[in-house]
Amino acid sequence: MDLSQVIIGLTNPKSPTNVGGIMRAAGCYNATEVRYTGQRYQYAAAHYTQYDTDTQSARERIPLIAVNQLLDDLPPDTKIVCVELVEGAIALPDFEHPAQAIYIFGPEDGTIAQQVINQADAVVYVPTTGCMNLAATVNVLLYDRMAKSGIKGSDALIRASRDTNNRVKVTSANTSR
Repeated sequence: MDLSQVIIGLTNPKSPTNVGGIMRAAGCYNATEVRYTGQRYQYAAAHYTQYDTDTQSARERIPLIAVNQLLDDLPPDTKIVCVELVEGAIALPDFEHPAQAIYIFGPEDGTIAQQVINQADAVVYVPTTGCMNLAATVNVLLYDRMAKSGIKGSDALIRASRDTNNRVKVTSANTSR
């Protein structure tokens, strides 16, 4: 599966903290772009003075685009996958991710419109007790996609991904337990 064919669609997000966390997740899991509807995020971001949660500066590599409609101008063969706690949805552990998808998420204080749900190729949910934070949900979804893709980890990936202050290693004594 080509993990670079992923679009994250956000329905009228309100929190710059969440959008920053989503951008960081998009960078970690190689999403192609993040698009969002509504004005709340732009308004809040203009007045946001707290620490930026996109600590890896994913915005420099991944477009964050304001759009009128999340489903406009999608690349050909893109499957629409809504991620929401709705009756009749598929539990994420049981879901097979399409090769190319837009994953649509509802706002922090609402839900995805029924008309968008009706256009979806699939609707999935993360089976939790209670609802998760928006950025956390995006992270879990993207991790699930990557984990099911068959990508294998390696020390080279660890070296390329870890923080500059992290140089610890597993020793043979750790692996014998």
